[in-house]
Amino acid sequence: MLIKDQLNKGTTFSFEFFPPKSSSTSLELYSTIKALNRLKPSFVSITYGAGGSTRALTHELVVKLASEHEFNVASHLTCVGSSADEIHEILNRYSAAGICNIMALRGDPPDFRQGFSAPTGGFERATQLVSFIRNHFPSMGIGVAAYPEGHPETPDRLKEIEYLKAKVDAGADYICTQLFFDNHDFYDFCERCEIAGIKVPILAGIMPVTTIKMMRRMSSLALGTHIPARLLRSLVRAESDDYVEKVGIHWATEQVRDLLDNKVRGIHFYTLNKSLATLRIYENLGVNSSEGLSGEKYFI
Repeated sequence: MLIKDQLNKGTTFSFEFFPPKSSSTSLELYSTIKALNRLKPSFVSITYGAGGSTRALTHELVVKLASEHEFNVASHLTCVGSSADEIHEILNRYSAAGICNIMALRGDPPDFRQGFSAPTGGFERATQLVSFIRNHFPSMGIGVAAYPEGHPETPDRLKEIEYLKAKVDAGADYICTQLFFDNHDFYDFCERCEIAGIKVPILAGIMPVTTIKMMRRMSSLALGTHIPARLLRSLVRAESDDYVEKVGIHWATEQVRDLLDNKVRGIHFYTLNKSLATLRIYENLGVNSSEGLSGEKYFI
């Protein structure tokens, strides 16, 4: 099912996973999938590693989830490390396997310090990838990414929205944001999209802080995530990562509560292949996991 059709029916709730690289991480992932399957997500998405390093693993996991668990799956596809011909071949394989949703991204280079360089015969920007998919596989659904706090490589916020609109005009069906911790940043971003004439649904990316190490990585130069002072104060007071996790889950729960109250089109949980935080958020919202979360059934 196309994600754009699900968005037309109401608020979507989705989870993101990444391909496991070892037997131990594989077991952890499938344990997470089993636990989160009870929550009846609208769809799940599967990422690429930096530089397209997990391309084969991504394809394998996408097909496995679609066939064995009956998930509606969106596969990430990046410009990094693949020519247009190679991307066409990947899309052919997905189409043959019944995969009809793609998250089209420029992608991260293997070394952030060296910046992005288009592969020979490939694409420089996600806009080109979106256009390529829409022209060659017109029946596929396409999502694109955005940074509500601003793209770390584009300090000009007006240009940033222009680039995003170009992706939408090229054929994107919806936008999924990078994680954020201040809903005001998300609402401001949505307003700027509206002013620019961007009318496709926007999904909010949510990922609770679970450790101090994770918080520091999020606020690093690579991600540039804004940690609100109120959240930071609570995290600093925490005496251990167990308490940090409780603080992070509580904060994310309140984010989701507020987003639902303000009629967000979709919420996308970055799970890091773990189930506890997402399960706790659902529980905190008073949701019966056997029914899943829905904007209409939300009753807190």
